[in-house]
Amino acid sequence: MRAYMFYGPGDLRLEEVEIGTPGPGEIAVEVKAAATCGTDLKSYRRGHPTLFPTLPARFGHEFSGIVTEIGEGVTDFAVGDRVVAANSAPCGHCWACSIGRESLCENLEYLNGAFAEQIIIPKAIVERNTYKIPDTLAFEAAAPLEPLSTVVHGISESGIKLGDTVTVNGAGPIGQMFIKLAQLRGASVIAADRSASRLAQAEAAGARIVDLTGLETPQECAAKINELTPGGRGADVAVEAVGLPQVWEQAVHCLRPGGTAVLFGGTPKDAPFSVNSSDMHYKEYTLKGVYHHQPRYVKIAVELLSTGKFDGMSLCTEVRPLEALVESLEDMAQGKGSKYILRP
Repeated sequence: MRAYMFYGPGDLRLEEVEIGTPGPGEIAVEVKAAATCGTDLKSYRRGHPTLFPTLPARFGHEFSGIVTEIGEGVTDFAVGDRVVAANSAPCGHCWACSIGRESLCENLEYLNGAFAEQIIIPKAIVERNTYKIPDTLAFEAAAPLEPLSTVVHGISESGIKLGDTVTVNGAGPIGQMFIKLAQLRGASVIAADRSASRLAQAEAAGARIVDLTGLETPQECAAKINELTPGGRGADVAVEAVGLPQVWEQAVHCLRPGGTAVLFGGTPKDAPFSVNSSDMHYKEYTLKGVYHHQPRYVKIAVELLSTGKFDGMSLCTEVRPLEALVESLEDMAQGKGSKYILRP
């Protein structure tokens, strides 16, 4: 079968590889749709120590498809089932799992290999983070399950309430998910970005928008955003959805006294950011870092997709054939699109 292999930064190759056979507890899935994401782009550019401990490695982690074979002991799935799976599963018994912080699991098992004609889902993910999907849910719309699950995690940590004002700093795919889910909680959303196309998408989704083009510092950006907040005092919740330290600072500057910042986007390793300690103290800010997902959030995300409360296709720039993966990643890097769905 055909599968993309990652050999190092900038080196992705579509190769012929052996078709996998599921072991005990595993299932084989014919991939019907695989989605690109920001993590794919970052990994393609600079590698990823957690996702790719050894090279070459299979590539991609957002997918949906049809079960073609089941391993010994599998009872919850059968050949022909339409399924979607998250890209990892916690062990359930380490220190982090024992205190309910499964996203911080010390033995998190990852799954890569979505950009291929077939993928083997390992036992732990079959048991905890794989779901059947209804015939009414298109494979393409189900594929972005993993990022939606992480945003569900972020929303859960945010404390957003009915009537809150929320600023979303960054209107890419993650930002668009935050806009929709914050609205489902009854919040009024302000989205800020420098991309006209992303801002247009945010506006179409019902957010008020702020174009940050020409502004330089986090303080300048936040000041313009805060003009749209009640009394100009800032947001109840500010979300960072870019993954840059300066945008983390921008999000903190968007807070009203007593507000909460959800610092979501993964930054480069060892990248510091600054916080005004006086404001942190006297304005009683809450800053929350949010990473990855947990099985309960994956389950909620599947429900959102299956019921149509969240349209997975709303994130898609274009549907392309599998051969277009590298072209799609390069287009993302140049700002030509934010998420592509590839059909093997």
